Amino acid sequence: MEKFFFQYRTFKSVVMYGLCILSALIAVVPLVLIFYHTISLGIGALNVDFFTKLPKPVGEPGGGLANAIVGTMILVGLGSLIGLPVGVFAGVYLAEFGRNKFGTIIRFLTDVLNGVPSIVTGVVAYTVVVLPMKHFSAYAGGFALGILMIPIITRTTEEMLKTVPHSYREAALALGIPQWKTTLRIIIPAALGGIVTGIMLSIARAAGETAPLLFTALNNRFWHTTLNQPIASLTVFIYNYGVSPFEDWIAQAWAGALVLILLIFILSMVVRFATRQRY
Repeated sequence: MEKFFFQYRTFKSVVMYGLCILSALIAVVPLVLIFYHTISLGIGALNVDFFTKLPKPVGEPGGGLANAIVGTMILVGLGSLIGLPVGVFAGVYLAEFGRNKFGTIIRFLTDVLNGVPSIVTGVVAYTVVVLPMKHFSAYAGGFALGILMIPIITRTTEEMLKTVPHSYREAALALGIPQWKTTLRIIIPAALGGIVTGIMLSIARAAGETAPLLFTALNNRFWHTTLNQPIASLTVFIYNYGVSPFEDWIAQAWAGALVLILLIFILSMVVRFATRQRY
């Protein structure tokens, strides 16, 4: 009888292990399909002109999205300047000092902000930035993307800092290290890997947004000369080209989607490589 129960427990363990592997594979399948579909439809439109030239007028084949590629990186960079410091510091506060009513309110509002549709964020940015400035601009687009990044970074930073063993804090405080220095030099480096993951998730979301940019950065078919004017972005071009009746534009829309995915992938790899020795 004891042998039977041992075999039964072993069988259950093998079955559950197999189900876990199967679930992991199923979770990866959509990503593989997206990559395959995007590559198959977009690789044909990728060439040197796509990365070096401006969009052609309607009816003229060729051209590229060089201004949109640069514009996307600028907009994500501006959003990161807003979202990263605010999100990280807010997450640190909630994890280390937010065990009170004020922290509970901030945590709740952050969750609410994370669930707000991006188009609503675009309308808010339009009201706060575009209307007072009386024109669209890269600043307005960066402001909208920064708002979208804040809740993701905040909640990820908080949860990652909570995974650091409390004994680290006790040992540092026992040695006479101030709490702020303990957090800055011990707790944050210990959770850096998870924090970087949250940052990359927020950047990926910001880079893939279209609706907020339609209300803020608008679009530009030419090179921008200042950040205080409308600026091109890959997502807006993908949207405009994707709904057009021209086959050349639709192919470039798929190529733009492929480039956007590759930019996020390369950026993730670079950040992981740069921080690999810290976690």
